[in-house]
Amino acid sequence: MVRIACDVHTHTLFSRHAYSTVQEDVVAASEQGMELLGVTDHYSCMLFNDYTIENFAYFVNLHDWPHEWHGVRLLHGCEADIVDLDGHIFGYDIVVDHGINGDAIRRSTLKEQVFRDCDYAIASIHGRDWAEGASIASTTQMYVNALQDPKVLILGHLGRAGVPFDVDAVVTAARDLGKMIEINEASLHRRDASELVVACRGIAERCAELGTMISFGSDAHTCWKVGVHDRVSAMLDEIHFPEELCACRSAAAFEGALRAALG
Repeated sequence: MVRIACDVHTHTLFSRHAYSTVQEDVVAASEQGMELLGVTDHYSCMLFNDYTIENFAYFVNLHDWPHEWHGVRLLHGCEADIVDLDGHIFGYDIVVDHGINGDAIRRSTLKEQVFRDCDYAIASIHGRDWAEGASIASTTQMYVNALQDPKVLILGHLGRAGVPFDVDAVVTAARDLGKMIEINEASLHRRDASELVVACRGIAERCAELGTMISFGSDAHTCWKVGVHDRVSAMLDEIHFPEELCACRSAAAFEGALRAALG
């Protein structure tokens, strides 16, 4: 059985369609026996219509979080939206010239301000109208470009993103960059899960065969789902996934992989 001791894709109240606090998520992770929790609230257009630094101030103060809480190692992350076929991350083109207190700062972008204190980012697709009719070559390069962002560690829920791509090319790029493909518990619980299971399983199998690291994410939007990995574990066991390629097998393994990939 592949051991899963880290949940590195979870959400709190800040995501606005999630329902638990950071502390509630940490306590739940502790009760599930997790060694490490990554809180990765949405960083995307789905939160606000006005893309100001004030609206995303939650991310500006992540350094105030403890590194360990209730015996759980706590990492600060975000789930950032890919927004175009170039693989750009939300906020890359939004200029910021003042801090949350209104004082002038060095001119930068919203993405730079948000990513500054994040330990890592998960790059995901939610709204996908911009990819309608795109070629497989274009969507594949989009994912490869996103992986090359210095703060992006993980590609999130590829099996249900709804954008076709060349699995082998993306999985190989992740391997070569030392980055990860997420296997997502929430994807396997959706109403249309039968098709998603096939997609997710195929991606996991190619990760195993090509030697690419995977991460685990419950994608919990309520604390009672934090650390729950029943369906992911069952799938990984069925395909005899090699435990050494599961970055979430221990806190030490995940943090080691994170340092190797992001420095």
